[in-house]
Amino acid sequence: MPQIAQIAATYASQIFWLLLIFGLVYVVVGLGMVPKIQGSVDARDKQIAGDLAAAAAAHKEADAREEAYRAKSEANRAEALTVTQAAKARGIAESEATLAVANAEIADTLSAAEARIAAASAAAMADIASVAAEAAQAMVARLSGATITPAQAADAVKAALAHG
Repeated sequence: MPQIAQIAATYASQIFWLLLIFGLVYVVVGLGMVPKIQGSVDARDKQIAGDLAAAAAAHKEADAREEAYRAKSEANRAEALTVTQAAKARGIAESEATLAVANAEIADTLSAAEARIAAASAAAMADIASVAAEAAQAMVARLSGATITPAQAADAVKAALAHG
């Protein structure tokens, strides 16, 4: 068959051109384009690694700043507590001093009032004794018709008040 005889000659030419085209494509793509693509991929990988390293460093710095903030916040809280306690102690001391002064003034006023009451009570008792003596003298004169002296009436009232 003549078609079969032509196959060997036709295929040899086609295989030659196939190998030539594949070789050319390999050279152009494999040696020209792949290194450029690989360089782009490597540059991207370096950029991503750098960005991740920068993010990790920023994270560490943020953690350090947060820790410093927390420590400063705790120190401020402790200082505020100290200041508050000192103010409270000063307030208590001032209140106690004011209270002591007020208690002393009240005690002075109370002792003066008690002295006035005692004096008024003694004066009232003296008045009562004299009024009672006059009343006793008047009652004895009215009831019995006898007269007694003011000294006798005063002695009788004193004796009655001493027993009473």
